[in-house]
Amino acid sequence: MSEVVDLTKKDSFRHWTPVTVRFSDQDPLQHVNNVAYAAYFEAARTMFLGGLLNAEENVGIDFILARVVIDYLKETHYPNTVHVGTRVSKLGTKSITTGYGCFVGDECVATSESVNVFFSTIERKSVAIPDAVRANLEADPMQEHNKSGYRRNY
Repeated sequence: MSEVVDLTKKDSFRHWTPVTVRFSDQDPLQHVNNVAYAAYFEAARTMFLGGLLNAEENVGIDFILARVVIDYLKETHYPNTVHVGTRVSKLGTKSITTGYGCFVGDECVATSESVNVFFSTIERKSVAIPDAVRANLEADPMQEHNKSGYRRNY
């Protein structure tokens, strides 16, 4: 799962999150401001990761954002809808690295990578990725078969 994936290509993704560009996302240059992209990637990240943990099987386990990097490729404008593709890039012992492509039509306007660490909400420390979650992600890193949708472990 550590192969290099081109995040600027739509066929690198199967899991998609549509995000409406808001009027308030613009800056004085009349294009979408850089901070808005962080929110677009957050929406995609939560939809992708939000269904991974089963509340009954993973009591007291969640994940926390440890790192996020964004590369801005092209301007985007209001009004619009962006479509953010998400996939697993790497699985660590306690962390998951996910990659993102933000598209307007067929054109990639930004890419991102984030690292989330699995975390015990009881002990307040990082923990190993639960075995069932790891098996799921190794079998389906693009989560194209995940139909569970967003849910949280509390």
